[in-house]
Amino acid sequence: MRALLVAGLAPVQVDIVDESHKHAGHAGARDGRGHFRVRIVAAAFAGLAQVRRHQRVYAALGTMMQTDIHALALETRAPDEL
Repeated sequence: MRALLVAGLAPVQVDIVDESHKHAGHAGARDGRGHFRVRIVAAAFAGLAQVRRHQRVYAALGTMMQTDIHALALETRAPDEL
């Protein structure tokens, strides 16, 4: 996940927390896909609305969104928003 985000968005900061353990037994967890919280700071987000920022993250993650990720909580910021 980190490599895809770095390659796709060139962030200055990316923090990934796997929260899958909090969702044991949940329908999405049973098929092996995880629950993650991601904080990402990237110049690529400057001037974009939140929904567009999230779309950029989903695009960077590509097929992981269907194969490895069940839930993704995002905090997306441009460097000047810190």
